Amino acid sequence: MSRLPTYLFFLAATTMPSLPAMAAEMRLMTGPQGGVWVPLGGQLKDLWEKAVPGLSVQSLPGAGIANVRAIEENKAEVGFGNSISTVDGLAGNAPFPKKHENICNVASLYPQYFQMLVPADSGIKTVKDLKGKAITTQPRGNTGELITGQLLKVHGMSYSDVKISFVSYTDSVEQVKDGHAQAFSLGTAIPSGAVMDLASARDIKLLDLSADLDGMRKLNPGYTLVTVPKGTYPKQGEDVKVIGYATHIVASCKLPADQVYAMTKAIADNVPALAATSKALSDLTPKLMAEDVGVPFHPGAARFYKEKGITVASK
Repeated sequence: MSRLPTYLFFLAATTMPSLPAMAAEMRLMTGPQGGVWVPLGGQLKDLWEKAVPGLSVQSLPGAGIANVRAIEENKAEVGFGNSISTVDGLAGNAPFPKKHENICNVASLYPQYFQMLVPADSGIKTVKDLKGKAITTQPRGNTGELITGQLLKVHGMSYSDVKISFVSYTDSVEQVKDGHAQAFSLGTAIPSGAVMDLASARDIKLLDLSADLDGMRKLNPGYTLVTVPKGTYPKQGEDVKVIGYATHIVASCKLPADQVYAMTKAIADNVPALAATSKALSDLTPKLMAEDVGVPFHPGAARFYKEKGITVASK
């Protein structure tokens, strides 16, 4: 067999077109069918595949707790989460069986609002005034129910100090309407359809919970303070501060920093497109994305925020 001169091998090696790199695959955990995380996940898939050359994103159904577990167990690389549940995962609090250490924050997307409603003529002004009163909230295990129990704990109370009912939004509204409950608590977006329904039947008051934030953050640093703007509900004449937590994007801390930087930038650069899927993202800014919810940021995300003049805690 003839042998080519060495210089021909060198010439071939330097003139042959390079082969395309194998597309990187990334699994994105979204939410259950019917929820907003699914269409938002579709939007992020498109944005991220355009922002990161060669990236292929597989969108999978999930849920806040399940998504954190999947990333920790290397069954996914990125997903949606609820900040308070993610913080519990990092700490190894129930329902997580151990500390989840491979979870990094990427960006907060929009807030959820824990709201405590009372009849306007009830005389109830603070959580302390709920002692001995009938309270209605969601079934056990629901986020709103969890927060209700913690809020009572901050004030040295438990469910045994109140008359508690664990029912649906619809049943809760009916209980307050007919006077069987003096308070209704729930964790959801604003305006809440259930609260609007209640407000159509009787005058209500939304309790200001700003004084409770420090105590709540001692139980879970994922809590924040958010504002229900005046006029959100009928006869609400002023802004009201309530306990908030964030829907956010979490990722494996093992993902390359350059990739996560590009993913974070893609979110910030495409807010109108994301807001078309969920109006809750309409006012999203890098500052809001970088909010401290108790979960350290991925170094790639931290680099993006630093370019915007925002310093965040990172892994």
